[in-house]
Amino acid sequence: MFRQLLNWRLLLALIAILIVSGTIWYSSYLANKIEKEEKQKVEEWVAASVSLFGQNTGDTRLHLQIIKDVNDDIPIIVTNEKDSILDNNFDTAVNKKNPLLIQKKLKHFKSENLPIIYSDPIDASRKNKYYYGHSQLLKEVRYYPLIQLFIVGLFILITFLAIRSSYRSTQNGVWAGMAKETAHQLGTPVSSLEGWVEILKESHSEEKFVSELEKDVHRLRLVSDRFGKIGSTPQLVAINIIAQIEHMMEYVKKRASGKVVFSLDIHGHTNIPVPLSGPLFDWVIENLLKNALDAIEGKGSIHVDIINHEKNVIVDIVDTGKGINMHNMSKVFKPGFTTKKRGWGLGLSLSKRIIEQYHSGSLSVKNSEVGKGTTFRIILKK
Repeated sequence: MFRQLLNWRLLLALIAILIVSGTIWYSSYLANKIEKEEKQKVEEWVAASVSLFGQNTGDTRLHLQIIKDVNDDIPIIVTNEKDSILDNNFDTAVNKKNPLLIQKKLKHFKSENLPIIYSDPIDASRKNKYYYGHSQLLKEVRYYPLIQLFIVGLFILITFLAIRSSYRSTQNGVWAGMAKETAHQLGTPVSSLEGWVEILKESHSEEKFVSELEKDVHRLRLVSDRFGKIGSTPQLVAINIIAQIEHMMEYVKKRASGKVVFSLDIHGHTNIPVPLSGPLFDWVIENLLKNALDAIEGKGSIHVDIINHEKNVIVDIVDTGKGINMHNMSKVFKPGFTTKKRGWGLGLSLSKRIIEQYHSGSLSVKNSEVGKGTTFRIILKK
């Protein structure tokens, strides 16, 4: 899949380069052709003007037609040898309203084209300069490649985002399929174990190992149910988040060494209802607490802080462990990333997906310092 995605990117990039290169070349060719034609038109305009306002007493219809055609397309400014403006073919109403407009245009024309120099039709000893700008058509032809480049770039961006979205959707489908298949495979043996536990309870009801075995089987059922919920839209129910977190802290605490100190700060609250999927949220808290246990390596403290705001609830899980270095900070939520010798590196990735996709919240590393500890922050809407 990754190789196909890469091939698609390369193909799109190649097509884009060919389209843009061809467009730029052809537009440049057209622009040069139009520019030569416009220069020729200006030269004809100058010649017609000189002839019309000189000593010519013959038929002037052709001269007037040439001047009219150019006036409609190409702006021209006439100056003397010292570049003092004598005349132009702009709208006189515009000139009167904007006296500085001609000066600005003259400066712009000088940067675009060299002037055409002709003798003054009244005094042949003086030379007049004819500065001209570009027509609207030439401007459009020159700007067209930039517009097309933008359109092609936008097309590539949309296509890339669509492919990326499709790739992520496929990934999500694979993970959801694996999770559901795991739940399905676990279902039969777990049901069988539950039956055997019931039989043991009838014959050995007083034995301690039966109750412990029942807890472990119940745990397997819970894990199976969690896997089965991945990929489906969970039903969110208003649950007291304090009681939910306390329950998971007790569960993890029993499996930690006596050198680990657990603490919970609820800031005087006893009930904070939050829309949750209980089994999935428990999975997140369990993952974060177990990661904290791994980080402190058997000795230290794990503190959970529940902060109740008007519109959301913040849950900070703080440990005094080894911390996360800056190089790994951006990788912690990526599937497959782990610093442990065992495990698939999916816990934090799945936790983030559960909080953000299923609960419309956020899960992030609030802060971390190597050798001092890490704080994971969950934000949930109320």
